[in-house]
Amino acid sequence: MDPTVTPVVAPPAAPSAPIDPAKALSYIARLRDNQNFGAALAGGLLGALIGAALWAVITVLTKFQIGWEAIGVGFLVGLGVRTLGRGVDPVFGYVGAALSLFGIVLGNILSAMIFVSADQHIPFLELASRMTLSAAWIILTAGFNPIDLLFYGLGVYYGYRNSFHRPTNQELAALS
Repeated sequence: MDPTVTPVVAPPAAPSAPIDPAKALSYIARLRDNQNFGAALAGGLLGALIGAALWAVITVLTKFQIGWEAIGVGFLVGLGVRTLGRGVDPVFGYVGAALSLFGIVLGNILSAMIFVSADQHIPFLELASRMTLSAAWIILTAGFNPIDLLFYGLGVYYGYRNSFHRPTNQELAALS
């Protein structure tokens, strides 16, 4: 290839026809009618609990906390909120973000509790029954590293971003 020649990048394909505003409004109304906030909460909570459990298992097995686990929790939460809630409004993203943070923090606390349980020879359920908010805070701050903020932020971002329904190309083509 000649270095003096600049490669041409094709612009994104334009829609074949303009979107009909009446069809677009009808489509948005249908999407909003199908939203289910309660199911979104349930799906997000399920994703947070599964993500926290996986976080703890991976951390205990590897004896190393991997920051990417936070992104996985955010992805699972967002998937649960979007799949069960079928939301298009911003509130679904806020739910996904909040539940992602909950799952990330819970995963951190669970993994620390498993380590303490094994080290101190205290049954896990007994340790869990003694857990207080102040003890949980101590666990979180004792192992805090500034890079954790980056991964927590990415996990919350993915929880927010993946909680929305995104129209497919076929859906958009039907609106023209």
